[in-house]
Amino acid sequence: MFTSTGSSGLYKAPLSKSLLLVPGALSVLLALLVPHCQRFFVYDLQAVKDDFQIWRFICGRIICLDLKDTFCSSLLIYNFRIFERRYGSRKFASFLLGSWVLSAGLDLILVEAVRYSFGFSAAPSLPSGFLAPVFALFVPFYCSIPRVQVAQILGPLSITNKTLIYILGLQLFTSGSYIWIVAISGLISGLCYHSRMLQVDQVLCVPGWMARLFSCTLEPIFSSSEPTAEARVGMGATVDIQRQQRMEQLDRQLMLSQFAQARRQRQQQGGIINWNRLFPPLRQRRNTNYQDGRRSEQPASPPLEVSEEQVARLMEMGFSRGDALEALRASNNDLNVATNFLLQH
Repeated sequence: MFTSTGSSGLYKAPLSKSLLLVPGALSVLLALLVPHCQRFFVYDLQAVKDDFQIWRFICGRIICLDLKDTFCSSLLIYNFRIFERRYGSRKFASFLLGSWVLSAGLDLILVEAVRYSFGFSAAPSLPSGFLAPVFALFVPFYCSIPRVQVAQILGPLSITNKTLIYILGLQLFTSGSYIWIVAISGLISGLCYHSRMLQVDQVLCVPGWMARLFSCTLEPIFSSSEPTAEARVGMGATVDIQRQQRMEQLDRQLMLSQFAQARRQRQQQGGIINWNRLFPPLRQRRNTNYQDGRRSEQPASPPLEVSEEQVARLMEMGFSRGDALEALRASNNDLNVATNFLLQH
């Protein structure tokens, strides 16, 4: 379901982990144990305008009262943790804060626009929860994550590494009657923040002292250890297929470690990495034939030409052209492996 960018789990994503655990646990607690307290977390815009209950902007936009929304938004936050790994927790938190604040004002504007345009009130209350920043994250997801085809169905239709994420977002978009207002305000706020319109990224950001405070207090609680488990092997695979998959996994781990070592050397000494020295052509592999006891050698295929389209996709993610070219050459023109190199190190 998720894009193959970065390692699995919540390694280097303490903020994403806290957003998964704390609001999710409170949502389940309110739904199952103390349902009479849900009225304090209703996102009631009418009460905000008439009774000046400004506190509903905070309480009503943090915890989901619908468990289906909690489940869908949690899956999306888990997928979008790749942005926290790429930008760091402070910039990721600033994006969430900025989109959260901007979307609050846009909710009021959209509701009033619907009322003046069509002559009826759009909704006395909107869906509660941390939904607008989740929809806002679709903007950098669309712009920054490369699209890699996984399968092709019904002729021109293709399944990519991003298709199921969009389907999950559509499921969340259609989960309620008025959630489209929250979704539109979230997308607009995400677009404004991502494009740095009116320098909102400099105004609505997490201060440095606050980032250091949370880094010392909360980050040790929500930090996760680096995953070291071996990749899964498909059920029903033969011994030869399992061996081939393990060898490919070892190859990737070897390239990742060499890439990290080269990065550290470049940071200490400067200069350009000699990728041809670090990553020679793929070594010859021996496939054992258990039927006749003979062994056959297959020479490694010559390296492919680097695709300019893939280089452009990596450059759109913020990497330099030199790093993109060398990562693609080192990974034998495999965009997923090259993206893992550049994102994890």
